[in-house]
Amino acid sequence: MKNTQRNELAVCGFAAVKTLEKMNSQKIQRFYFTEERAPFFGGLCKKMAASKRPYNKVSDSAELEKLCGSVHHQGVVAMIEAPRVLPLNTDITARWVEQNESAIILDRVGNANNLGAIVRSAAFFGIRNIVIPLDESQSSVTTSSYRVAEGGMEFVNIYSVRSIPFLLKDMKGKMARFGTSLKGTTDVSQMKSLCAGKPALVVLGNEEKGISDEVAQNCDSLVIIPFAGMGDSGPRVDSLNVAQAASVVMYELRK
Repeated sequence: MKNTQRNELAVCGFAAVKTLEKMNSQKIQRFYFTEERAPFFGGLCKKMAASKRPYNKVSDSAELEKLCGSVHHQGVVAMIEAPRVLPLNTDITARWVEQNESAIILDRVGNANNLGAIVRSAAFFGIRNIVIPLDESQSSVTTSSYRVAEGGMEFVNIYSVRSIPFLLKDMKGKMARFGTSLKGTTDVSQMKSLCAGKPALVVLGNEEKGISDEVAQNCDSLVIIPFAGMGDSGPRVDSLNVAQAASVVMYELRK
């Protein structure tokens, strides 16, 4: 939940706030917690007091719900300056190539919880870069995505682009470009070998429609995660939630 008057974002959830404290406590502008959580955040309260930033133990957890707009606050809410998603530029992509850093592109992934889960997996597998389009159908960094990421937001960089196809065209020959698709003919397990020493740029699609045709046309390979009954004519579940698919893709890149 954003406080537009103060330009703040509420970060809630025990793991998210605890990791924020450990990695970037200077970001916290205000801090609120229940008596139950007080023993876990004594160090943060001392830091807040030393820098004259307000913190407060609340008597009713409903106060936290009002602050963050969620019943899933888990007894803690930290208010930070609303995160700014930086625009991707050629200096950043050149660094990816030079340092062999892979990146995940989200093609209009609209669910904040999915974004948070993908960030969590990216942090777990050491994928530091996520790119999202400047599109109203794409979820950005929210209270929900921060909480679901379970602290992962402190370990990844999220960038924005105006055009995913343009980015893919620009990275042709510099990075191995993959799209995830049910129309794919390349097994996801082949991704690592197809990179041929180059970093990977992997596009994950919208929850309902997948990647767009224009995006698919600008990928070197369309990859598919094999599923039970693949090729059979009988009933089957032939797709994963985008966050689950992201975990499989990132595992294959890092294994």
